[in-house]
Amino acid sequence: MIAELIKKESGAIARYERQWKYSVQEVWAWLTENDKLSNWFSELQIEELSEGGAIIFQMPDGTSDKLTITELKIYSVLEFTWWENRMRFELSPESGGCRLVLTETLKEITDHTSKDLAGWHMCLEVILALLNGRTIESRAKEWKIWYEKYIHAVQEFTSEKTAD
Repeated sequence: MIAELIKKESGAIARYERQWKYSVQEVWAWLTENDKLSNWFSELQIEELSEGGAIIFQMPDGTSDKLTITELKIYSVLEFTWWENRMRFELSPESGGCRLVLTETLKEITDHTSKDLAGWHMCLEVILALLNGRTIESRAKEWKIWYEKYIHAVQEFTSEKTAD
């Protein structure tokens, strides 16, 4: 399911919602334990899991950026800066598993937004595959499929926004 784009006074929110048959604790581990995190987002590493703590993003050129954890509630909320944007994972228990809501608060829609949205979509697909004990054969191929869908979704969203 594609992310829902929600208008804000300035910018937007991209909201992904998933119901998974896994416990909050199992999913939380994939979001916060570096040995698991590296399997779905190899550039990220949690330096300190606490409010005000840091997540390190390793750039392809060998440099790194620090992202700040802005809210943390164990097994419930992990929110951190994503440069000028903000990422938020929320987990809640449900019968037979949990609900995961990922939101990205976007300061503005740019030419890069569709790529990022497809990337986060793929992150969720990869986490679920890993939870299911499998891998996605070609992440790049899958990403490209979702990227095309997000190009259209962002175009539609921005044309609606300008019509308002």
